[in-house]
Order: sequence, then C-alpha cells, then structure tokens
Amino acid sequence: MPRFAANLSMMFNEVDFLDRFAAAKRHGFPAVEYLFPYAHQRGDLAERLQGEGLQQVLFNAPPGNWDQGERGIGGLPGREDEFRKSIELALGYAQALNCPRIHVMAGLVPAGSDPARHRDTFAANLAWASPLAKEAGVVLLLEPLNAVDFPGYLVGSIATAKAIIAASCADNVFLQYDVYHMQMSQGRLAQSFHDHMDAIRHVQIAGVPGRHEPDASQEINFPMLFLYLDSVAYAGWIGCEYRPRARTEVGLGWAAEFGIR
Repeated sequence: MPRFAANLSMMFNEVDFLDRFAAAKRHGFPAVEYLFPYAHQRGDLAERLQGEGLQQVLFNAPPGNWDQGERGIGGLPGREDEFRKSIELALGYAQALNCPRIHVMAGLVPAGSDPARHRDTFAANLAWASPLAKEAGVVLLLEPLNAVDFPGYLVGSIATAKAIIAASCADNVFLQYDVYHMQMSQGRLAQSFHDHMDAIRHVQIAGVPGRHEPDASQEINFPMLFLYLDSVAYAGWIGCEYRPRARTEVGLGWAAEFGIR
C-alpha cells in the first residue's frame, strides 16, 4: 500500500507553515516533506513533528538565493565553500528532525557555459558531502527536473543524474523520482521507474498539466501507477508535491481509499 507524505510547502497553505503539521495529521498523513526548513528553528520543527506523531522524510539542501532565481549551487563552479556550508547546515537540520533524506539541488547552467564543467563540479561536491551524510545516517538525492519548468537546470534527465552519481563514486547518493517532472520530460513512467528502480529512494507525485491533484482529471493514470508501485514492492515514501486547486482538503478525494481524507 502506498505511503504518502504531505508536502507542506505546497499543501495546507490555508494556514501558517507551523500549523500545517497538525493539518496534515488531521487529514490522515503519517509523514511530511517540504522544500526548505531554514526559516524556522530546528526545535520548533521537531516539536511539531513529535507533537503530531509525524515522520519527516525529505527536505532540500539550501538552494542559494532562491528569490533571485537560483535553483541550487551543487554544480556551480566557484561556489564550493558555500556548498559545503550549506550541506553542514542541512545535515544539522536532518539530525534534529530525524530526516533520512536530503535532496541536493544542482543549479542552473548559465548560457554559454560548459555543462560538463558543471557536472564535474557537482560530482566533486557530492564526493565531499557523501561521507558527512553517511556519518549522519542521511542519503543524498538528485532529482531530474523538466526543462519547461526549470530551463537550464543541470540535471534534466535520469541519465545525467546517474552519470553524476557514478562520477562522484559515492555509495549513498540516489535518485528522487518525481512523476510530474518525468511525465513532462519523457513519459513512459512505469518503464523508466522499472529501469532505474535500484537507484530510486523517493517518489513525488503531481498531476499533468498544472501540477495539481493526482486525480482522474490528469493525463497520468495514478490508480494504475500506485498499483504498479505496489507490484514492484516499492516501499519508500510518496511525496504529494502538488498545488491544490482550492482548499487542500477539497481535493483529497483521490487519496480517500488510502485513509487520507
């Protein structure tokens, strides 16, 4: 049976961020994820998790200057010192929140730059970060992002992600498989999941088009996909990283059969 985590950066935006933990629990979610925890004190987040009996399953490492359009610094030459500090910060939060996964964002390749140089930088940064993450009991994840929503993003395909992981020689860096991004970039979801299942440690879902609820109005057959994930014994979490069309609870009908309401 699928295990769903509410993405609190996108869901339950009707209430303040720290109140979204209680909302997720009230509607039946056993776990949460979100983009970034760094605007809040570790203790405040841990208190909400423990108070609601929720698991923290994922968040992102610091992305650089998000408001100025940066989407990660892992693959940006010249930003290595900043990257190292960001990983140390993220691992501190992971330990405080008992979170076993961190998504490390690669960054955007500037026009005219050599993508190979950026890939090499990212691989070297991951090689540095891997032992620290292992010591903290954390795995690092790379997520291929589609070129429509993230033009210029360094990791735009599973092949690129796996090549960077191989070049890093790290044994605790894996794939984050986002169904929305995969459908936008290539389709063939069941086949691609099957082909790379050994490297996948986290799944996220959202409908196409619009990144809304994963319901019957979308082009992805989510009931089939959930059955498929069960059939291949995927035991990881499925993060609900979608934008509700209205109030979050109004659009939870797609998950009623799984105890989420």
